[in-house]
Amino acid sequence: MALQSPFFGKRDNEPTALRHGSPNPNPYSNGASTAGSSAASVSAQATPASTNTASASSSAREGGSKLTVGPNIKLKGVEITDCDTLVVEGLVEATMDSRVIQIAEHGAFKGSAEIDIAEIHGEFDGNLTVRQKLVIYATGKVTGKIRYGKLVIEEGGQLAGEILYGAVAGTKTALVGKPGLQVA
Repeated sequence: MALQSPFFGKRDNEPTALRHGSPNPNPYSNGASTAGSSAASVSAQATPASTNTASASSSAREGGSKLTVGPNIKLKGVEITDCDTLVVEGLVEATMDSRVIQIAEHGAFKGSAEIDIAEIHGEFDGNLTVRQKLVIYATGKVTGKIRYGKLVIEEGGQLAGEILYGAVAGTKTALVGKPGLQVA
């Protein structure tokens, strides 16, 4: 007897009447408390975003599009657009214009990025324009041509290359001039 993959086709525990196009957001409930079950699913989805309140981009994670490049994944030669949050746990070689980039401790980004908020735990190498806030954590390393609005570097974080202050929020041009270094 051939086994059927659980990812394709019918599942034995799924009610047939609620399979596709069901108005009920939870096909496993009895349908009597639709409002209660959808409220429970919304609060369950909001919980992971609220657990990391120290993050500078927690409000950006609650809505919008999010792309996660997992560990051991290599994404090369692409242009990333219309992505609110990019989470890099593997390797990304790309060009991007986004709102938030988060590079995990073992993640690496190589290329060009114009973003609002950057949180670097891993490595960034290339051209980086941060319109609002660049945060480099203790394990983070940023090299290349860097432009930023505000800068926070934890003890142990590394920053090297051509560093320019004054990437203004809302514009993509940098104003070179005043230093704006803040060490946490």
